[in-house]
Amino acid sequence: MPLQRRVPKFGFKNPSRIAFKPINLDTVQALAEKTGTTVINRDLLLANGLIGKNDKVKILSRGELTAAYEVSDDAFSAKAAEAIEKAGGKAVKA
Repeated sequence: MPLQRRVPKFGFKNPSRIAFKPINLDTVQALAEKTGTTVINRDLLLANGLIGKNDKVKILSRGELTAAYEVSDDAFSAKAAEAIEKAGGKAVKA
């Protein structure tokens, strides 16, 4: 039997897939309380060890915000952007 029939095949790997590091709103709230800032951006997440240097970040909607924060990251879920704006803040795609 030829080699290509003896070796099993597995699923498809999409080479153009963009993998995001998920950060939830409760993490954003805790970070803002810890640092005492109202601007949450990539540099702040990197400085606190929540993301790596080459990670792309997506803000997800678990948790809630108690104050108005300006959040700047690569992507937002629809509910997370709505929750940030409902609290009086801004969701800015960087």
